[in-house]
Amino acid sequence: MTEQELLKKADSFIEENIEGIIKDIKAIVDIPSVKGPAEEGAPFGKEVRRALDEALKIGKRMGFETVNCEDYLGYAQLNGKSEKYIGTIAHLDVVPAGNGWNTDPYDMVVKDGYLMGRGVIDNKGPLILTFYLGKFFQELGEKLPYTLRMIAGCNEECGMEDVEYYIHHYEEPVFLFTPDSEFPLCNGEKGRLCANFTSKHFEQGAILEFQGGVAQNAVPDEAFAVVRGDIEKFPPADRIRISQDESGVKLTAEGIGGHASHAEGTINAIGLIADYLIRYDLVSEDEKRYLSMVSLLCGDHLGRGLGIQCDDGIFPPLSIIGGMMRMENGVMKQNFDSRYPTNTSGEELVEKLAKLGKEYGVEITDVENSVPFYIGTDKPEIQACLSAYNDIRGMNGTPFTMGGGTYARHFKNAISFGTEIPAEPLPDFVGKIHTSDEGIGVERLKMSLKIYILALYRLMKIEFQ
Repeated sequence: MTEQELLKKADSFIEENIEGIIKDIKAIVDIPSVKGPAEEGAPFGKEVRRALDEALKIGKRMGFETVNCEDYLGYAQLNGKSEKYIGTIAHLDVVPAGNGWNTDPYDMVVKDGYLMGRGVIDNKGPLILTFYLGKFFQELGEKLPYTLRMIAGCNEECGMEDVEYYIHHYEEPVFLFTPDSEFPLCNGEKGRLCANFTSKHFEQGAILEFQGGVAQNAVPDEAFAVVRGDIEKFPPADRIRISQDESGVKLTAEGIGGHASHAEGTINAIGLIADYLIRYDLVSEDEKRYLSMVSLLCGDHLGRGLGIQCDDGIFPPLSIIGGMMRMENGVMKQNFDSRYPTNTSGEELVEKLAKLGKEYGVEITDVENSVPFYIGTDKPEIQACLSAYNDIRGMNGTPFTMGGGTYARHFKNAISFGTEIPAEPLPDFVGKIHTSDEGIGVERLKMSLKIYILALYRLMKIEFQ
């Protein structure tokens, strides 16, 4: 079969199956698969497990061999001539819905050609596309040179314990892509450092409660604090609502959320409250010191305020955001999420932040670190995916590196590959990943699937060792 014949069949297949694709996406988007308390048979919570069961059910209905990998994740498989396999992996877990939705985040709808719901882009919609990728080649009726394994992950947003389990217990693919970033393809990811700015215990502090954010890798669009004091001494301020609480004065801040790897244009709601309390001298001196470091964190996503800015010329510059603030028993913990290039390290960043923290009464705790990864662009599998994108779209795109962290970094030979195209404008009612009104166009789904079909066709012709 020529590639032209393949693409003609692909066009027919996509049109015949697009309603089924939308229906299957809805089946898993409607499950609120935010990480929950571990239970027997559900290490990432019962809703995530329910989403996994539904995904495997869809795969089994399509005629694939389906495997539950000890409840950590699962896969659907199209057996080929070789037991060696090319893999895809997308995740079923999602970040919490957050605020500001105009649709029900867990009741997916199609509006003016766009799917709307939490996870339609990140990453349930693309997962279903990988299943239909397998279905297309299954229906061609001829065994592929390699087995195709379509993996459904369950813990990408909160630690990636699922894929670590998989790599330790299952054979790795000869090549894998995850449809969890942007086109044309990403062949390198920054290092990632996550930790907490932890305060000392404030015994006689003014702050009674402080909470913001729903995920460590998202800029919070809302935060609130309850503070001792006379409401008359709390001046009005942009983006902050002031009200009387039973125990004090409640401040509710409304920012602009976004993903940790794309913080441009965001406004951190936690930072709004910290700046307000400092500006109007509404807290104790010790609290002010702590909040001053929080302000430095939340006020500049490039880390200049913290003195950790850097750029290696390969990756985008270092970025850092404040994700979640929590206060328990008089101790405040402000999470941060930093994506760093190759000319620094997690250890160096911790050392710098710890030194600065001493000036502000801040301790760096709960450190998690993963190093950058990079795959050369001359590899035939990289070129197969890149050329498929460029040929379908009539583009001349080149690989890029990014600050986002995906499953790809955990495998020996892997990339992230679509489905986002940031340069394409979206209607005003459509949001991006990790924001309200998350949406993806039906035409984007159709185009992405066609790219994946051509890419896999070319990948299957490569002699992997």
